[in-house]
Amino acid sequence: MPDDLVAKYGDARLPRYTSYPTAPAFSPTVGPDEYFRGLTNIGRTGPVSVYLHVPFCRSMCWYCGCHTSITRQDAPIVEYLDVMKEEIELVSFATGNDVPVRHVHFGGGTPTIVRPQDFSALMAKLRSAFAFEDDTSVAVEIDPRTLAASMIDALSENGVDRASLGVQSFDPVVQAAINRLQSFEQTETAVVGLRSAGVTSINFDLIYGLPKQTVQSCVETVRLAAELRPDRFAVFGYAHIPAFKKHQRLIDEASLPEAKQRNEQAEAIAQELQQAGYVRIGLDHFALPEDHLALAARNGAMRRNFQGYTTDDCDNLIGLGASAIGRLPSGYMQNHVPLGLYAERIASGVLPTARGYLLSEEDKLRAKIIERLMCDFEVDLGRVSSGSGFDTGFLVERNDRLGELMADGVVTMDNERIVVSQDARFMVRAVAAAFDAYFGSHGRTHSKAA
Repeated sequence: MPDDLVAKYGDARLPRYTSYPTAPAFSPTVGPDEYFRGLTNIGRTGPVSVYLHVPFCRSMCWYCGCHTSITRQDAPIVEYLDVMKEEIELVSFATGNDVPVRHVHFGGGTPTIVRPQDFSALMAKLRSAFAFEDDTSVAVEIDPRTLAASMIDALSENGVDRASLGVQSFDPVVQAAINRLQSFEQTETAVVGLRSAGVTSINFDLIYGLPKQTVQSCVETVRLAAELRPDRFAVFGYAHIPAFKKHQRLIDEASLPEAKQRNEQAEAIAQELQQAGYVRIGLDHFALPEDHLALAARNGAMRRNFQGYTTDDCDNLIGLGASAIGRLPSGYMQNHVPLGLYAERIASGVLPTARGYLLSEEDKLRAKIIERLMCDFEVDLGRVSSGSGFDTGFLVERNDRLGELMADGVVTMDNERIVVSQDARFMVRAVAAAFDAYFGSHGRTHSKAA
């Protein structure tokens, strides 16, 4: 792909499209009443996934874009978990206490800084509030630097079968520039302990585009990480948005790579992982050939949600905790972000919904198109639109963004089948944006496309 197109599309600020519409479209006009009504109907739509947000860390990583709070003490975490248990009761009451749960995901923050006994108590609360299936999968995001052996035991005792470990980079120069010092030995100890405890699937998160990062340091990180043979890798481009995340101002912007360098780093990581035996999946994931995600990608069954690429086929998600987002048949609902306001709403016996979005039929159609593009790098508009009541013409007629992508060779269109060019797949978010009816209308700064 020519350098001018890499710069043109790679520098564009675009959503990651883990939902559609994306969060900037959410409105405070959608609140607790709409969420309650949606929950009362969710039991008729099949199994659901549950996401729990634990917004606490022991120290701040300067690249972080998550909603987090730094604490050296356990008391704020214990208080927060007590509030979350009350939220579980409110949600369970609305759903009728019998909603089948197929997937549970703990995110953060650092969920594993929770005390082991408190994690067990929270899992017990979930199991009493919802109908766990016999093979319900439980996943946890982990910072290897703070993972204690007692916590590994608690994860095992509570059915955790998947773990996602933050690695980012093993280069000490990069680590110092992002305030995250993490040795290979710490990561290895965590992996060995988790596998011994029966955690069957392990994912590593890597990041490119970090300050002082080079192609060579990216390659060396992959070589070290591959020695531990995780089942999957998620490889993300750093999103520098200091206007929204003030701690990112601690990063020297002059040390950040440009679009061309970011693309070179991403491709170097991809090539190294493929040489190590991993299959490239979607925009930014890699998996061993026998992994469930690799199989889903080959079969066209892969999905995309707030956790990225997934085998989770549940259409509905219950979000628990401050800032958590859920998805119901009616639309998206997000909890209040400030911890105090979140707790205040729950203490009042009210669902802590701060804003949301009610989906139209057109939204649902566009969401399917964008998901297939993000997962498969192609979409048959006629097939996806079948039964929707919509003619596909309105999706492509006077679609200047799509026309420009076609003129630049980023995509081709044959009848109703749109395909992202092989050498332009890293630009797939730009293609998805061509079908986003709201893109550019909310004034939100997104991450770079490459």
